[in-house]
Amino acid sequence: MLNIAVKAAREAGKVINRASRNLDALAVREKAANDYVSEVDKEAEQTIIRTLLNAYPKHSILAEESGATNTDAKSDYQWIIDPLDGTTNFVHGFPQYAVSIALSHKGVITQGVIYDPCNNDLFTATRGAGAYLNDTRLRVSKRLNLKGALIGTSFPYKEHHHLDAYLGMLRTVMETSSGVRRAGSSALDLAYVAASRLDAVWEMGLAPWDIAAGSLLVTEAGGVVTDLQGKDQYMKSGNIVAGNLKLLSELLQHLAPHLTPTLKAV
Repeated sequence: MLNIAVKAAREAGKVINRASRNLDALAVREKAANDYVSEVDKEAEQTIIRTLLNAYPKHSILAEESGATNTDAKSDYQWIIDPLDGTTNFVHGFPQYAVSIALSHKGVITQGVIYDPCNNDLFTATRGAGAYLNDTRLRVSKRLNLKGALIGTSFPYKEHHHLDAYLGMLRTVMETSSGVRRAGSSALDLAYVAASRLDAVWEMGLAPWDIAAGSLLVTEAGGVVTDLQGKDQYMKSGNIVAGNLKLLSELLQHLAPHLTPTLKAV
């Protein structure tokens, strides 16, 4: 199943790379405030779905642009797809975006692929078999505290009612870490934690397709993934913290004072 997911991701990457050479010709619309979709998102998504269903016609699909499809198959398997994570980056020619594909079996993520077509970086994970960047085994950072750590994040650009809480978190993390990076692709942020390019990450207001593949990469690289309260409800809440156990625990302690009742309720 991982090989089929890799094939689908690479085919989508070809679609994205072709389009990147002529960005001025792209048709782009705003789905919601600060949330964009391009014709490339749709074409890449259909390429992925077609590849997956050709191999597994009875599996169901949950994809960012087309939603849930093939649900009448009533399969225990569901593919969770973000065809172009970082669309805003893509349409501006900013080279930080990726294809994200995960497979859930009875609600448990078992396969994950994140493909960066700009750098031809292929991040893969199979539950119980480790995480890899191309052919290199991945391990999360061994850094034991926030001092000196590089932390990834994303801005709550759609859920502005969380902005004050987020800015409090950002200030605290900036004051206690080596630096904070917001590159614009949550899938790649999680892949970078798995590859120890980032020591940890915290993000808010994400969707399942932003999280699914990356969360498996982190855990298979020896890391831990939780929600903002240190629980395992990140797929439901869309709020995620990831890193090695020691660093994640410290990061959660620094985030906790800024949690609002609304954030605690999700």
